[in-house]
Amino acid sequence: MAELNKPFPPGDYPVVVVGSGPGAIQISYCLSRLGIEHAVISADDRPGGMFQRFPKLERLISWSKPHAPVERETSAYLRYDWNSLLAEKPEHQAVAADFMDGSSYFPARAEMEASIAAFAERAGVTVRYECTWEATTASGEGFTLTTSDGEYRCRIPVFAIGMAQPWRPPVPGLEDVPHYADSKRPHEYEDKRVFIVGKRNSGFELADGLLPWARQIILASPSPPVISVVNRTVAAARARYMQPYEDHILGGGNFVMDAAIERIARSNGAYRVAVRGTTVPGDYTLEVDEVIAATGFRVPLGDLRELGVATFMQDRVPALTPYWESVTVPGMYFAGTVSQGAAGLQKYGIPSTSAAVLGFRYNALVLARHLAEKYFGVTVERRVLVPHDVVAFLLGEATRAAELWNQQAYLARVVSFDPEAGIRDEGIVPLAHFVDADGPPAIAMTIEANPHADIYPTVYVRVGSRVEEHQLPTAPLHDFEMAEHRKQLDSLVTQLL
Repeated sequence: MAELNKPFPPGDYPVVVVGSGPGAIQISYCLSRLGIEHAVISADDRPGGMFQRFPKLERLISWSKPHAPVERETSAYLRYDWNSLLAEKPEHQAVAADFMDGSSYFPARAEMEASIAAFAERAGVTVRYECTWEATTASGEGFTLTTSDGEYRCRIPVFAIGMAQPWRPPVPGLEDVPHYADSKRPHEYEDKRVFIVGKRNSGFELADGLLPWARQIILASPSPPVISVVNRTVAAARARYMQPYEDHILGGGNFVMDAAIERIARSNGAYRVAVRGTTVPGDYTLEVDEVIAATGFRVPLGDLRELGVATFMQDRVPALTPYWESVTVPGMYFAGTVSQGAAGLQKYGIPSTSAAVLGFRYNALVLARHLAEKYFGVTVERRVLVPHDVVAFLLGEATRAAELWNQQAYLARVVSFDPEAGIRDEGIVPLAHFVDADGPPAIAMTIEANPHADIYPTVYVRVGSRVEEHQLPTAPLHDFEMAEHRKQLDSLVTQLL
């Protein structure tokens, strides 16, 4: 009887979403708001995805500020809340800060999981849990997903399957050491020399947690560490994990090495790690008590490669179009942290924030609208603007819109100037799509940052197939509604009018 009461029995659906983490919950919510029938299936027994297990040391690196410069009830608050999912109605909201105990503005893992579960319940996001996706076939009519419960046939599959499958580079002996996902609690490394392979967030997270316990910590990888406050990107080692790096810089006895790991071998109950210096040449053999592979994760793509899904980043992520569709398998889409497979323009080498909730929640909103209009005949209403409102509207977006601030140089607010349809707010659009697509004259507003850490609005003006880029002035308090901004943007809008 319990099986009969499970939602979404096997069968035919316009869309099938695979997953129950925040990415799957968000895309399901957005599809429902547009009236798109779909099923959601997940191998897990409850919502939360990777937040049921990670981060290992229980504290996130994405903030949710209980007290921000704007009120919580406004959309602008999400610029300061990187962990809440998007909801149109107040009764559906599950603001992450409401689940936090006040000891930090970085939620604990359990607090984040509770926030996701509350959102799913309040918003009525229904999932068929304990239904494992096992295989995939494609036909001219769409796709068939074989699961532990039976077959699901759909026109569009959306895989929101996370990026939590442990990955190791091909280093001899590395396959025999614990991965970050299987590492022990910090006190179990008491008085030991610990070698951590990797200098991204997972490596520094472990090192920071081990500082009170380990006798010595050595982090190593071939390239120098990429640090968020230096490179101005969250796709880097975050500042709150930087105590081990400061310890290294100040000669505190722990080390952050730029070295290629040649091989790892067990020796008398311990490990011998052979490394070759990169920044500073030299060969070294280190004797340590423990080794941990903090080498990252990959997307669990199952049999999708056999269908032709192309990947990159050492086969860890599917290659996607700006609208998060497989570049090699049309009609197959991805959501959640997997949406980082659409790299965007990466101006100044800065990637998107699509790997985290603060970025992919907006990707889901844009993707749902794209699917609704492209495949299901839904027309999403575009607001018509009058000429004298355009400048104020776009500068207001640049100053307050969380979509632009949280997905800098990746998502853009677009206004089109069509002689027949008039001036219309086209909503949020992937910037990489805008600069390559034809269409009526239009302006795209984004927020960007240069190598000197200056943050400023950038305006892209499209006429025919030609796109011109115009950088507006920065402002000390990020207020882009000043006279100099109005003057420059007005001149660009006047050309299109």
